Amino acid sequence: MAKSAWELIDLRVLCAVARRASFTAAATDLGISTAYVTKRIAHLERALGTTLFLRTTRQVGITAQGESVYAWACKVLDAADELDQAAAQSRGALVGTLKVSTSHRLGSLHIAPVLARLRQAHPGLDVWLELVDRRVDLIAEGFDIDIRVGEVHEPHLVAHKVAASSRILCAAPGYVQRRGEPASLAELAQHDCLLFRDRDRPYTTLRLQGPQGEESVRVAGPMGSNQSEVVRRWAEEGLGIALLSRWDLAEALRAGRLVPVLPQYRQAADIYAALPTRASLSAKLQLCLQFLREHLATGPCALDLDAPDGSGR
Repeated sequence: MAKSAWELIDLRVLCAVARRASFTAAATDLGISTAYVTKRIAHLERALGTTLFLRTTRQVGITAQGESVYAWACKVLDAADELDQAAAQSRGALVGTLKVSTSHRLGSLHIAPVLARLRQAHPGLDVWLELVDRRVDLIAEGFDIDIRVGEVHEPHLVAHKVAASSRILCAAPGYVQRRGEPASLAELAQHDCLLFRDRDRPYTTLRLQGPQGEESVRVAGPMGSNQSEVVRRWAEEGLGIALLSRWDLAEALRAGRLVPVLPQYRQAADIYAALPTRASLSAKLQLCLQFLREHLATGPCALDLDAPDGSGR
């Protein structure tokens, strides 16, 4: 049987360029040089006898023929990956690449050490973790999993809960002594609230579950950040009231640097893994999700949910 004129690396490069609409960005994603990307695309175009991309000094556009080849390339690469996985799983191992995105605080404290243990258990796995404070486009940017706090609403993604958590209100003892504790959720509007904008999601209107069900209040404050660690430190310095995840506050609550405010109220903040629909049945990703669930629940990488929150629950 004659050998195909193209190779799997050509298809991987093609898919990366198609997703990113850039030779340079594709090279960065793949960890290779832009010159090598150019070489592989040229080789594939010669092998197939067609132009796949239109290049200008400002952008790279995929042709109609390129779109067709891209669709087939995705199928071929998926099949090749499944073949690798089937062979590896027969040996009880994972192989291939795993590209994960999540937020800075969650990623650095918990996801990174979990992935380190996953890599130790499966040396054939190549892991890339990207910490970003925005919603990534999994398909366009080539991510396998996006781990996020809060539900997944995009219709083209499949959500898997990996851990249960909630957000609670807190402040420094000094702030409560100076300004008093609000007696109701509505009174939050009269306080300095430290605004946390989690990955492009504003929380100037807070919706929380309380004794009467869901209630909302519009809050304001002189300071805000997209980094939860910054907001937590400001809260510890007595600058206002913050709404943050329990696992993020656990150590400060236990040490007394922060105290719960209106502990009968909370906001659901479960942790989900979002996957592209076509990847949701991948055996490799299912095993990775199970690994995340287990290690976020118990062990040295687990989310700390045991600190007192004043709710009596």
